[in-house]
Amino acid sequence: MPGFKMGVVLRNLQKVVPLRRARLRKDVDTLRHILGIHKFDLGIVCVDNHRIQQINKIYRKKNVPTDVLSFPFYEDLRPGKLPCPLHRDELNLGDIFLGVEFVMKQCKEDSLDLHGALAVITAHGICHLLGYRHETEEEWTEMLQKESYILNEYNRLTGRHLEPLMKRCSQDS
Repeated sequence: MPGFKMGVVLRNLQKVVPLRRARLRKDVDTLRHILGIHKFDLGIVCVDNHRIQQINKIYRKKNVPTDVLSFPFYEDLRPGKLPCPLHRDELNLGDIFLGVEFVMKQCKEDSLDLHGALAVITAHGICHLLGYRHETEEEWTEMLQKESYILNEYNRLTGRHLEPLMKRCSQDS
């Protein structure tokens, strides 16, 4: 197992927004490198408003589309602590659903680059898989600090200028 790189399963289940999957995969790999989570599997699923609204309604009782939903493999991780799996099939962080149609609409309103925004919300989703939450002001501050660190490193490595989307304490995402 030493040095064995695990994979990202990237699925595009929507046809509303043209997506550059190679760019998204590269961005996800950069984020995994920054966080030191290459040995863990990770699922990224791109969906439209209808699908993400269904998932949001079922799991969060919110009947609205959203930008990102995370489903951690490890439910009770302390923020910033990587899991210590005992078996190969536990080398999994979980799945992230990206509401690419929702994100595209936000990008058009705010004149933002879609793929840059997808990198930012993927970083947000990975933070959730790693135990970060934002249900209190304290948790929000801790998560924002982590996201800022990740994106600063991302920007340093890529020459881009991405910023966290989390501007205020919110239980919506």
